[in-house]
Amino acid sequence: MTLKKCAYVALALPLLLTFSSAKADLLSDIKARNELKCAVYSDVPPFSSPDAKTRQLVGMDVDLCHALAKQMGVKAILMPTSVEARIAVIATGRADVLIANLAYTKTRGKQIQFSDPYYVAKEMLLVKKANAGKSLDDFKGKRISATKGTTSEQSIHLKGGKAVTFQDAASAFLALQQNKAVGFVTNTMTGIKMISQAKKDGVELAMIKEPMALEPIGVGMKRDEPSLLASVNTSLKAMDNDGTIDRIWDTWIGPKTEYKMVREERVQPLSSLKFEPLE
Repeated sequence: MTLKKCAYVALALPLLLTFSSAKADLLSDIKARNELKCAVYSDVPPFSSPDAKTRQLVGMDVDLCHALAKQMGVKAILMPTSVEARIAVIATGRADVLIANLAYTKTRGKQIQFSDPYYVAKEMLLVKKANAGKSLDDFKGKRISATKGTTSEQSIHLKGGKAVTFQDAASAFLALQQNKAVGFVTNTMTGIKMISQAKKDGVELAMIKEPMALEPIGVGMKRDEPSLLASVNTSLKAMDNDGTIDRIWDTWIGPKTEYKMVREERVQPLSSLKFEPLE
């Protein structure tokens, strides 16, 4: 090879490498390594927590990770994370996807991208049984308790209530029981458990039927990865159609579990949902 040709190759190679790098995407990387790095909670049952016997992570989100990876034709690698770190683990690229009961909010939507939701969580108002027949309008301007800094607190402001906040859910719930607040806001799952527990303690509570806020739950991914987003959405739709998501749901939070949750919504584009996103 002549010096002139060598010089041409030397100049062209970096350009080719740069071009190849620019064309590469995260989905291609996942396929190449045959692994989907899936971030889940390290200890938040029933979504993902260590099994008492095996110490292996089990839960609804764990099963969804394995099912999603299988649908995409790769193997799931679980990456335990905390509530505080779950957005960062995706934004920094340490994990490919995040399945951690992740609700869409305006702030999170600017940090990462969301798949089509596979269910819609609801912030619900718990009240004394005597108020069970009232509507949300009846609680405008009233003292309603919630855990400080949560979407539950945001929903109170959204519906015109006066938020009384506490550092933990137990304290906020106690405020309702002690009549320091006329209502307590939490998600449906937690609400059902708390109503059941209160009944055992001789306290009759109820849940107002109309939700305080809707929270679409989806898979989190790094922004500007359209191929991965399309693949995840296609996979979720297929899992919805063949009953995979229903089976996982029924196993962990369905009607025959302590959570008694009924799955009402199907996989659908976020844009098709009529809701006001929380901050």
